[in-house]
Amino acid sequence: MSFSRKARQKWAVLALGALLMGCGSAGYAVDSATSACRQNPQYCALVAGEETVVPTALRGGAEVASVAATLRVLTPETRSSIEQALVECVEWAHSEVNRQRFGGKSPSREQCGEELPGADPCGKKVTRAMQLGTEKHALARQCVEQKLNARIPGRFSLDQRYRYDPRTGQKQLVSPEEARALRQRGCGDELEGTIVPDVVIHSGDPLEVLAVYDFKFPCPISNTPSWNRYPEGHPYSDSNQGAIYKKILGVGPHLVAPIWRIIRWVESLK
Repeated sequence: MSFSRKARQKWAVLALGALLMGCGSAGYAVDSATSACRQNPQYCALVAGEETVVPTALRGGAEVASVAATLRVLTPETRSSIEQALVECVEWAHSEVNRQRFGGKSPSREQCGEELPGADPCGKKVTRAMQLGTEKHALARQCVEQKLNARIPGRFSLDQRYRYDPRTGQKQLVSPEEARALRQRGCGDELEGTIVPDVVIHSGDPLEVLAVYDFKFPCPISNTPSWNRYPEGHPYSDSNQGAIYKKILGVGPHLVAPIWRIIRWVESLK
């Protein structure tokens, strides 16, 4: 007896549904179609033109290992797409803040060095350059989140804080809640020794880092973007931001700046 294409598709969906119910009762792990399938198409089977859920236990060990290995590699095509998004967002944020603050013009060296009234919550003086940098970072972050969610959902972190133990050489994640709590006690003194890169590309686990990017908004724009040096008395006072990122995260970080675009790790050391 023959079946129409529509009937065969309907049967396939029903059969898969029954299979998944059985897998669930047998204790099989089932991936979410909106997460694992979207991020890793290799996990999914196509039935009636739609991505469906496939139980992990039904996949071959070699297939799972292959997918896991793929997620730990950043292909040239993916890297290029990511970096294009970062550059677009940084340049947009730079232009937008300058438009709002200076009518589209770039601030002069004198304007950048101007001290603003008052101080930050920890009593430190704030310059115009610092204010502009904070505002541009915030806009760039919003833009990057939207663009990377469309490109590599689940494989990037923004402003993820890492704590490093020099005795063991191990790093661990610091949650936003913990960071806020520590910041309220002594202006974050207990956060000294932690790092917060702007963008981390990873395998799906923020501890498995594939690439690191940090935004820089020189003021004035003619200044060369560079890594900040840690102040005297800081745990990393003998080094700069980029070198510590590399030591802790295991990859050479890159700078992203308006006009300058991507400055590679090696170039950023010059």
